[in-house]
Amino acid sequence: MHVTCWNPENSLLRCRFSHSVAAMELYVWRIVGVLVFTVCLGFAREVKRYTPDWKSLDSRPLPAWFDEAKFGVFLHWGVFSVPSFGSEWFWWHWQGEKQHAYVDFMNRNYPPGFTYADFAPQFTAEFFDPDSWADLFQAAGAKYVVLTTKHHEGFTNWGSNVSWNWNSMDTGPHRDLVGDLGAAIRKRNLCYGVYHSMLEWFNPLYVQDKSSGFKTQNFVFGKTLPELVDLVQRYKPDLIWSDGDWEGPVEYWHSREFLAWLYNDSPIKDKVVVNDRWCNNCSCHHGGYYNCADKYKPGTLPDHKWEMCTSIDPYSWGYRRNMRVSDLMDVPSILKELVQTVCFGGNYLLNVGPTKDGMIAPIFQERLLDVGRWLKVNGEAIYGSKPWRVQMDNSTGIIWYTLRKSFVYAVFANWPANNTLEIPSPKSTPNTNVTMLGVPQLLKWKPSKPQGIVVQLPILTQSTLPSKILWTLKLENIS
Repeated sequence: MHVTCWNPENSLLRCRFSHSVAAMELYVWRIVGVLVFTVCLGFAREVKRYTPDWKSLDSRPLPAWFDEAKFGVFLHWGVFSVPSFGSEWFWWHWQGEKQHAYVDFMNRNYPPGFTYADFAPQFTAEFFDPDSWADLFQAAGAKYVVLTTKHHEGFTNWGSNVSWNWNSMDTGPHRDLVGDLGAAIRKRNLCYGVYHSMLEWFNPLYVQDKSSGFKTQNFVFGKTLPELVDLVQRYKPDLIWSDGDWEGPVEYWHSREFLAWLYNDSPIKDKVVVNDRWCNNCSCHHGGYYNCADKYKPGTLPDHKWEMCTSIDPYSWGYRRNMRVSDLMDVPSILKELVQTVCFGGNYLLNVGPTKDGMIAPIFQERLLDVGRWLKVNGEAIYGSKPWRVQMDNSTGIIWYTLRKSFVYAVFANWPANNTLEIPSPKSTPNTNVTMLGVPQLLKWKPSKPQGIVVQLPILTQSTLPSKILWTLKLENIS
C-alpha cells in the first residue's frame, strides 16, 4: 500500500511517496539492525554502546561543550511569521480551536477562502543575511544557536524530501534556510542546534495515527524519523532540540531507537547533545539535558543538567507585528534570569522571532547586544562555570554565586548607597583577595561574623562603571 502525503498548498491529499510505509519501516529499522549488529561488535572491541532503552541511553555523558557554553540564542521562524499575530501557534488557534480573536483577525484582513497554506508564498526571507545574523549572535555572547527547522505547522526550513511543496526550497524563500544559517554560525566557531517538532497538527497521517490511539505509525515512519535522520546526516548539528512529543508514547515515536542510532553510529555521535522531549512522559525524566517545561525555573539546585528557554517577547516565540515595547523583557530582567539560571547549573536559551522577510527587529537586536556587552565584562563568571556550594543569598539583596576553577564569583544587582556590600556566605582566609570584573585594582574587605565578608566597593562615576547593571566580584582564596 502506498502512502499519500499531505500537500497543504491546496489542502488535498496529493503527492505520493516513492516509498511505501513498509519501505519506510524497513529504512528506519535498518538503523536498528545496524544498532544490533554494532552492539555485538562493540562487545568484541570493548567500545561503549547504547541500547534502545532509557537506562542505557540516560547513562550517556553529556558532551562537555554544552555545560561550558551557558548561553544560546533560540530562533522561531516559519510560515507563522507571515500572519505574525498572536503566536507561532496561529494555525492551531485559528483552525484547531477556532479562537475568536484569530477567526476575527482572518475575517477582517483576508478574503474568504484564504487558507493557512496561502501564507507560505509570503514567507519570502528576502532580507535574510545569515552572516549578519551570525555576527549579531556572536556579539550577543551566545555560544550556540538553535533554529526552528520545523514547527508544529509542518513547514520545513530546508528541502525535506518528505515534505513536498511544504518546505523552504519549493515555496516561499526558495532557499535552504537551515543550511545557510548553519554555515554562517560555524564560520564563527559557534555551535549549531536544530529544533524539530515531532508532531504536525493537521498532517493527515498524524491525524490518522492519533485517531487510532497511536496504534498505526504511518506518520512516524513516513515523516518524523526520515526528517530527523536527514537533519543529522545533512547538517551534522551539535544539538537536537526536540519538541511536539507530548501526545504520543515512546513506542509510537521510536525515540529510543533513534537515540541509540544517534549515539552509536551517526556522524555526530560523539558531540551531539539532545534535550528531553522525546515522548509523552519523557520531559524531566529521560533524554540528554532537561527542559522540563518552557521557561522552567527550579528553585533549588537540580541534580541533572538543564536549560531554561525563554523569549524576549513573553507572549510569543514567533514574531508579533503588534508587540509593544512594554510587552518585552527589559535588559535587567534578562540578565537576572541568565545569572540565576547559571548559578543553579542551567543554560539560558533566549529566543527572538525573525520577521517573514528575514529581519531581526531592532528592539531584539538591541536586547541581544546589551547582553553581549554585559558578558564581555562579566562572562568570566558565566562561561565554563559550575554551581558553588551556595547558589544565592537574599538576606541583604540578591547575590548570585558561581564557581570557576578556584575562584568564586558574586554577582549583585543593587549597588549600595554607602558603597559597602555585605556578602554573607564566603568564608575568608588571610589570603583572600577581592576584585571587581572590569576594575583592575584590589578591593578592601573585612570579615563578618560568623562568616561572610564586607567589601568596600570602588567609587566610580557613571562613565567608569564596568557595567550599567549587575556587577561581579571575583573572590580568591575563600571557601
